[in-house]
Amino acid sequence: MSSLSRDEVAKLAGLARIEMTEAELVELASQFGMILDAVARVQEVDLTGVKATSHPQPLENIARTDVVVPSLSPDEALSGAPAQEEQRFRVPQILGEAE
Repeated sequence: MSSLSRDEVAKLAGLARIEMTEAELVELASQFGMILDAVARVQEVDLTGVKATSHPQPLENIARTDVVVPSLSPDEALSGAPAQEEQRFRVPQILGEAE
């Protein structure tokens, strides 16, 4: 069984800036041992002929061709706006910045 000592867990907790009690350090050392054993078992699997993959399903980027089509003019887009300024939507100030 793989294991980490209580001191190694304390060092890791210090690097992560996590405060832990003595009981937590001892318990986590045991849990890390189980995790390391599980990783070791996975590493023992023969992967000869297995293609590396990041997803179980093939991924395709489905994108349409970027085509320019007729759109609204600035006046048409702003026609329903409650307030406008210099061909832009005028919205209430929300960040408290000076105008």
